[in-house]
Amino acid sequence: MACPDESIIRKVMQGDESAFAELYNYYKTPALRFTVSLLKDEEEAENMVQDVFIKIWVKRAQIKPDYNFNSYLFTCLRNMAFDHFKRIEKSEQLRRYYMEAIRAAAEEEREESERRLGLVLAAVDSLSIKRKLILKLNIEEGKSYQEIAESLRISKNTVKNQLVKAKQILRDKVDFAMV
Repeated sequence: MACPDESIIRKVMQGDESAFAELYNYYKTPALRFTVSLLKDEEEAENMVQDVFIKIWVKRAQIKPDYNFNSYLFTCLRNMAFDHFKRIEKSEQLRRYYMEAIRAAAEEEREESERRLGLVLAAVDSLSIKRKLILKLNIEEGKSYQEIAESLRISKNTVKNQLVKAKQILRDKVDFAMV
């Protein structure tokens, strides 16, 4: 196929679709080869070549027929490839920033959980031996009021009162420390 001349370019400028098809068919393969050499991604290169030809068709009235169309086309492709690389770089920067923010938030959450656990453990340590034992039997071992009362030989009501007081002390100490 012969290189499209100025008359083909003029026809394209006037909206001649067959002239545009001729232009496209002539330049498609070298444009694709050039773009693949820049991007190293054949699928993205095909998309980019298509996009450039669409832009050329849309802006056909602005084409200068006396200028070198070959240079114009390959400059458009090169610029589009550079824009593509900038978008990729920006996307990668955003991804890194996002991942760092997630890591920082997770670290803060872990530190906060450790701090809260420390507060709870300190509050438990401040309880009397009897309250601590009742709390342990109820929470850690899952025993009922009745089971605790029987094992410690105290009334079920005493177990209930001691648990209520222990939990209130824990709540007060942890809530106070959180402020």
